[in-house]
Amino acid sequence: MKRKPVPPLSIEKGRTKNMTKPGRMTAIRDEAKKSILLIPALILLIAFFIVPILLTIYYSFTNMALTGSNVKNFQFVGLRNYTKMLSDNNMIKSIWNTFIFLIGSLLGQSVLGFLIAYLMKNKAKAFRSVVGPCILAGWVMPEIVVSLCCLAFFDTNGTMNTILQALHLTPVKWIYGHPMLSIIIANIWHGTAFSMLNFQSALDNVSGDIEEAARVDGAGRIQTLVRIVVPCIKSTIATNTMLNTLSTLGVFGLIWAMTGGGPGNATTTLPIYMYNQGLKNFQLGQGTAIGMVLLVVGAVCSIIYTKILKSDD
Repeated sequence: MKRKPVPPLSIEKGRTKNMTKPGRMTAIRDEAKKSILLIPALILLIAFFIVPILLTIYYSFTNMALTGSNVKNFQFVGLRNYTKMLSDNNMIKSIWNTFIFLIGSLLGQSVLGFLIAYLMKNKAKAFRSVVGPCILAGWVMPEIVVSLCCLAFFDTNGTMNTILQALHLTPVKWIYGHPMLSIIIANIWHGTAFSMLNFQSALDNVSGDIEEAARVDGAGRIQTLVRIVVPCIKSTIATNTMLNTLSTLGVFGLIWAMTGGGPGNATTTLPIYMYNQGLKNFQLGQGTAIGMVLLVVGAVCSIIYTKILKSDD
């Protein structure tokens, strides 16, 4: 009896099926090896990021304190910390101060950083090597050093009033008369270099041929800047704004060293208010509730900037 010939297609399918099984197992082993290498980083992420966030969320719903019986025997109190916080006039004032400090710092750092980066574009290497480190000096300094420098600058007998007197102008009590403006200027000086570096790298990627073509078509320098250069670096502007927002929301040392949140509560931002409630008044539950507000504000801003970036893409 003659055996029926096996079609070539079925033979190929069988070979492919037999060959894919070992290949698939090898791929799974390779992925498992790669995943094992990520375990230390995953442990650190869980231990120092996920767990603190979960504990903060839990403690914000308790009456945990640093003194008294609530140190060990703290209880779940629901939304009491949040309702008490939102009915506190100091909390409303600190939210408003945070908003003013955030907007002033973002505008100053972004605009000044962009202008410096734009003016340094296509300049000689020697010029950039001198100007760059001078601007970076304010960024690499710790916050406490920046605050002490600015205290000396804005002091009654400081550099700023010396300049005003040389111009035959009346000296100003900056720290006591204009405390919010003083800390905003200090934070702008501290963070402008970061924006400058971001914009500098983005501007270096903008082709000079595009600007030259715009000038040939009759566009002035301002028109070229607004209609050609700025649209080309929109994603960098959004990323820089997001990073500056998150860093500005967490500024504590600079404000605490310069004004301590005063005079009164004139410069009490959310981080300062959180410190006062949690550590000075020993009410950790209320302090962590304020921390949750900060976390939500930062998350909302990040989502907004992310959507802006996706819409640009």
